Amino acid sequence: MDTPLSIPPLQRRLGAVFAHPRMGVLSRTLAAILGGYALAATSAAFLALALPMPRSQAVLTGMLVAIALCACAALWAFATRTALRAWVGILLPTAAFWAGACLLGPAS
Repeated sequence: MDTPLSIPPLQRRLGAVFAHPRMGVLSRTLAAILGGYALAATSAAFLALALPMPRSQAVLTGMLVAIALCACAALWAFATRTALRAWVGILLPTAAFWAGACLLGPAS
């Protein structure tokens, strides 16, 4: 177990801030709203580029999936144990979708 002296000062300060219940709720709310929006936007862009169907159908399918992912991100933000896990669980798939969309590039 870590003693208070072995924890870095920045981590101690952040731990003190997020120890207050209101800060945890604020962080989860921001993760649900901002992270959910980012996840939805990047997944819609990725699916619009990646799906092997006509462009209009790929865009609509990507948007419908993005709506469901945004709702799942909000559920995840409040269902997970810590606010940090909520952020990580939303930002990792967002980064993966963004990287995939950048690799596929704009379709011609």
